[in-house]
Amino acid sequence: MTEYEKAMRPEDLTRLFVERSDAGDAAGVAALYEEDAVMAYPPGERTVGREAIRALWEKVLADRPRFEPEPPLPTLVSGDIALTATPPKDGAGARAQVVRRQPDGSWLRLLDQPEFRPPSGHN
Repeated sequence: MTEYEKAMRPEDLTRLFVERSDAGDAAGVAALYEEDAVMAYPPGERTVGREAIRALWEKVLADRPRFEPEPPLPTLVSGDIALTATPPKDGAGARAQVVRRQPDGSWLRLLDQPEFRPPSGHN
């Protein structure tokens, strides 16, 4: 298995996500998530588990999308849990992740909501 740079601060996860996505590295993106992480993507669906997240990103990254770093909102930290968020440059609501400190001091994503959309029927 490849030895990836670890996120030693919650804010590092977003930077590493952009770097690995832009490199087309689906396994590297998945390595940013806990084994049983839950991602609210594709829109309206959930992807559960690191392996499923890797498979999803293989499909997404096959089209070689480019991701731009987005300035983060202030991180909220309570013990070993943190909430990270960014306002997307495209104005599509917000992105938010619940991340957890690991035994080695690094951080991984536990819950990932990459897009917030109004519930259907609301404007």
